[in-house]
Amino acid sequence: MRKALRGFLSLAMLIGTVSATGASAGAATAAEPAALRSAVSDSGTSTDIKDRILAIPGMSLIEEKPYPGYRYFVLNYTQPVDHRHPSKGTFQQRITLLHKDTSRPTVFFTSGYNVSTNPSRSEPTRIVDGNQVSLEYRFFTPSRPSPADWSKLDIWQAASDQHRVFTALKRIYSKNWLTTGGSKGGMTATYYERYYPKDMDGVVAYVAPNDVVDKEDSAYDRFLAGVGTKECRDKLNGVQREALIRREPLEEKYRQYAADNGYTFTTVGTLDKAYEATVMDYVWAFWQYSLPADCASVPADARTATDQAIWDSVDSISGFSAYADQGLERYTPYYYQAGTQLGSPDIKQPWLGKLSRYGYQPPRTFVPRSIPMKAQPSVMRDIDNWVQHHASHMLYVYGQNDPYGAERFRLGAGARDSYVFTVPGGNHGATVAGLDPAENATATAAVLRWAGVAPAAVQADPAKAKPLAKFDAVLDKRDLTTEHRLGTRRP
Repeated sequence: MRKALRGFLSLAMLIGTVSATGASAGAATAAEPAALRSAVSDSGTSTDIKDRILAIPGMSLIEEKPYPGYRYFVLNYTQPVDHRHPSKGTFQQRITLLHKDTSRPTVFFTSGYNVSTNPSRSEPTRIVDGNQVSLEYRFFTPSRPSPADWSKLDIWQAASDQHRVFTALKRIYSKNWLTTGGSKGGMTATYYERYYPKDMDGVVAYVAPNDVVDKEDSAYDRFLAGVGTKECRDKLNGVQREALIRREPLEEKYRQYAADNGYTFTTVGTLDKAYEATVMDYVWAFWQYSLPADCASVPADARTATDQAIWDSVDSISGFSAYADQGLERYTPYYYQAGTQLGSPDIKQPWLGKLSRYGYQPPRTFVPRSIPMKAQPSVMRDIDNWVQHHASHMLYVYGQNDPYGAERFRLGAGARDSYVFTVPGGNHGATVAGLDPAENATATAAVLRWAGVAPAAVQADPAKAKPLAKFDAVLDKRDLTTEHRLGTRRP
């Protein structure tokens, strides 16, 4: 859906590019401090942390990669396809583990999509200076059962995956645990807390959509009518209109682009439907990932702009590869969930008049017809009700300019020690660090407190709260094109 998506298709999550062969990993391990090489086992004998992890039934090593000050493992864990009926088959779920020390807290991270196999730290991991377990969401390849029974892809089964991983690792990592994630990962963290509220000591959910009633999405329309400046909105609306007005010449360009790249359109049905879906994402996608200053790059007068200028603007923001079969295949599990349980935006975009042929196409459009789908509207109502009345030690962070924040989680009278904060001018990459100073301190102090590592000075004065680990240019590098996923239809 965006030019950045083409780069993103080469992988998934948030960070740098450290790699190593198994042999070099072994050499680096020998060079690590003894405290990182060893840990006290459950029986009291000194054993290597890798041995302790691999002693867990069902856990196997794919690769160990070196990183200074840490041990980093890429693992497979045997999971039941159906947690209600564990005897009915298993699959291998991919996990990564950034090990610092068993005496530190652990952060359980999921993007809700694939897992990166390069070392990285989520923001809460840096705040608490802890370990990080990252989990690939079920049905995202290679963590997909074969054959795939799609009825077993739901939020309870996914939460149960997390619960089993936590239960397996808790004996080794016995200090406090937090769960976190951004966008669909923030949703995932919330659902895990709802179904297994005794597992985690805290939840940090970033830019998590909360589409309680999927058929009522007027909040998104109101948001798009007022976000940013009128000048910027008019420029964006103008480009989107022109892209539909000039459908014939731009689709010819699209046809050649698809031929050059080997793209096909079997799932959506036609090139025309894929073209319009990309164009319909344009305005939302700009606000989701861009900043107001980026409006300067949008053609000032779309009516007089060249076809190439219109194409380039839509491609750079929405990405014309998004709705080709090759762009959709990886995300079939997400679109399936959006059409069965999660919900998805359905925006009107009245400035387009009657230029749209298909409207804002639903998730069913982007899932192969061989996969049956049935909406379950009560699931999100249950989640929303639970958060409002039972949230405890939960932190939500949103971006002021992010369309997904128009339908967000809110706290009710039953919530305890929980917060919802908004980053001024923030987009879909909103973080605790971007909050106003007072809210930043409150949020950081809460995360430290929940993790059980708040220094005495912070306990006395939350305004003194700051991350315990220094910034690392590789581990803490953030890339929105991979961390939160691209596109209106993929939070």
